[in-house]
Amino acid sequence: MATGSKSVSASAVVLPLALGQFIASYAATNMNVAISTIADDIGTSVISIQTAITLFTLTMAALMIPGSKLTDFLGRKVCFIAGLVIYGSGALLASFAQGIGLLIVGYSLLEGIGSALLIPPIYILITVVFEDVSARARNFGIVSGAAGLGAAAGPLLGGLITSYLGWRTSFLFQVAVIVLIIVLALRIVDPPLAERPPHFDVWGAVLSAAGLFFVVFGVLQSSTYGWLKSREDFTIGGTVVIPTGGMSPVWIYVAIGAVLLAIFFLHLRRVEHAGRAPLFSLKIFRSKASNLGLVTQVLQWLVMQGSFFVTSVFLQQIRGFSAIETGLVLVPATIGILAASALAGRMSRRHSLRRLIRAGFTATTLGLVLMLLLVREDSSVWTFTPGLLLMGIGVGVMLTASVNLVQSSSPEELQGDISGVSRSVSNLGSSLGTALVGSVLAGAAVPGNGPFGIALIMLVCLGLVGVVTALLIPRRAQR
Repeated sequence: MATGSKSVSASAVVLPLALGQFIASYAATNMNVAISTIADDIGTSVISIQTAITLFTLTMAALMIPGSKLTDFLGRKVCFIAGLVIYGSGALLASFAQGIGLLIVGYSLLEGIGSALLIPPIYILITVVFEDVSARARNFGIVSGAAGLGAAAGPLLGGLITSYLGWRTSFLFQVAVIVLIIVLALRIVDPPLAERPPHFDVWGAVLSAAGLFFVVFGVLQSSTYGWLKSREDFTIGGTVVIPTGGMSPVWIYVAIGAVLLAIFFLHLRRVEHAGRAPLFSLKIFRSKASNLGLVTQVLQWLVMQGSFFVTSVFLQQIRGFSAIETGLVLVPATIGILAASALAGRMSRRHSLRRLIRAGFTATTLGLVLMLLLVREDSSVWTFTPGLLLMGIGVGVMLTASVNLVQSSSPEELQGDISGVSRSVSNLGSSLGTALVGSVLAGAAVPGNGPFGIALIMLVCLGLVGVVTALLIPRRAQR
């Protein structure tokens, strides 16, 4: 530890940070088990609720980098508490939603903005407060474990609350936890900033947010229009721009996003060469290990969120399970993540980060394969257990390792930059996971095992890409 009594300061710092990460991850998955319930209650469709879920993670992904940069101006503790206040306000608003509009404003936008402010300081504070590498890895394990636990426990807790108290109470539960975190966060001692940048890169923030938005929004539109040929007319202002059967508008949105991101990186280079402070320094991409670690983070969250989403929808739409029944079926994944996260510190001392990430992707992919082989429309609920348990173990093993690899690859003065980029790509993966799986399910002509099998096969292929990526991480990136 950098300052203060080790025992007191460690608990004062880590507990609120871990709880903050837990509640943000919980918010991304607890909605999955209540999709049908919320849709029926507010008079909307499952696709609309899927859109709200995707927009939540998309908002986080788009604003995570600007949110991280604000820590250099306002301080990590201030941003963390401000994010909690905005998040809590959004959860309270969502609890009163009578239609999809207010739900999107409260849950997707305000909770997303709050998460973008509160999550980057979590990882920055762990890095700058804990100077000892082993202590840093241990506390990264706690926070990353909280992230995985929140994502895995979301379906169970959300199912319990939705079944017995109603889905609105799930948002009020988040408000209560946020209030507790704010009280605990007041004890955090934020190390002084080394140097405040002279200005905030507004154009960089706008370009990065817009680029990420259009890419993921385009993928989301595949649920409506399909990937290749448009399944219906694409209109703007009442005018048909692309008729049914024409090229899918998905690629128009993705192309716009890609162009904006290209302009964004050119902007960063120009600002940095001019000696001014960009939204983030391109120096963070000089490490091959860090770059590959970022790729694994995208794939980890894509596979995890995609698998939770497809399993939840399958259980509710095909098996007719309630929210609590869906959450209980997903318990093995929660147990797997908990068990692996509890051993994260010990494993990091015995094995290289490269090996842990590789093992995590392998276990997760094998878990998905077991789901494909065992689960059927009329099979026992126990057929879900082996695959979900193995998948949970895999996720718990690799989440901590990839975060530690990426964060530790940059010096302290770039921690704000790498933290924002790291959390942004993780949430980008979450958005893409829900959007890609949702597009497969929405495009199915006939409901049943087939579309869900296709979605799982897609996730298996992405898991294999993760294994290959982990193999490419340099051997010297050991800790």
